[in-house]
Amino acid sequence: MAVEVTPAAAPPATAPPAAARLAGQSLSIAAALMLCLVAQFGLIGALAHNRDQDRAYDTFRDQLANATAPAGGLDRDGHPLEPGTPVAVVAIPRIGLREVVGEGTSATVLKSGPGHRRDTVLPGQPGVSVVMGRRAAYGGPFSGIGSLAHGDLITVTTGQGKHQFEVMGVRRANDPQPVPPAKGQGRLTLITADGPPYLPSDVLRVDARLLTPAVPAAGTVPGFALPGREQALEGDASALVPLVVWGLLLAFAAAAIVFVHQRVGRWHAWVIGVPVLGALGVTVADQTASLLPNLL
Repeated sequence: MAVEVTPAAAPPATAPPAAARLAGQSLSIAAALMLCLVAQFGLIGALAHNRDQDRAYDTFRDQLANATAPAGGLDRDGHPLEPGTPVAVVAIPRIGLREVVGEGTSATVLKSGPGHRRDTVLPGQPGVSVVMGRRAAYGGPFSGIGSLAHGDLITVTTGQGKHQFEVMGVRRANDPQPVPPAKGQGRLTLITADGPPYLPSDVLRVDARLLTPAVPAAGTVPGFALPGREQALEGDASALVPLVVWGLLLAFAAAAIVFVHQRVGRWHAWVIGVPVLGALGVTVADQTASLLPNLL
């Protein structure tokens, strides 16, 4: 007599422990935040740079039309210009560059475009004028200056007119410095990071001599008063407090989204979490970028 063998019933599926679910959700949020950081340095930062350039160009064009554009690093009351104030427009046809230059060289200012080092004269004035720009992040406006060669032309428009410069050469680490300009002569030095994008190894400089007659110099910020954050390859520590505040808001929002996911449902958490965490994540990434080297 045959005996039927009943197959053993499969054990019921068990849900993963709460701790495992929490860890998985936390890792997902952390991965999304890292993606926000990458997007901020690339696409979002470039879009923000373009927007800031459009606004700065409109402001500077209006100042030129009304003869109120700055002629130096100080305002009419003798106070330093606000960081980011438009002071010039630099154009390099050889690499297709045309950018508004703001006052200051901190990492925060250089998000919007090249910046004029405040303890140097403006382009076109006697002496050496220094302009810094990013190599890759936030549009990377100075990404191509390393390809400039002797004889290439640079045009800079300031409140004192249009000035033309001729490239003398490109300098990298340990290259000899050029002879200082003679009395009454002008020079422009463009500075950015050297090395692979986002991995700066040193500083790259492009020197150009002034071809047009020099214009009278105005006030500058003394070198000893220049904050450390405006030196080459330095971060902006002033962004630390906003970063902490936005970071706390982000942590609170992330905890709330995890709570909604566990108590209400997955789709509710997605609908609420994507826009909220996305906006906060991009803001935190932007503040984090200010702490990184300004020429990045």
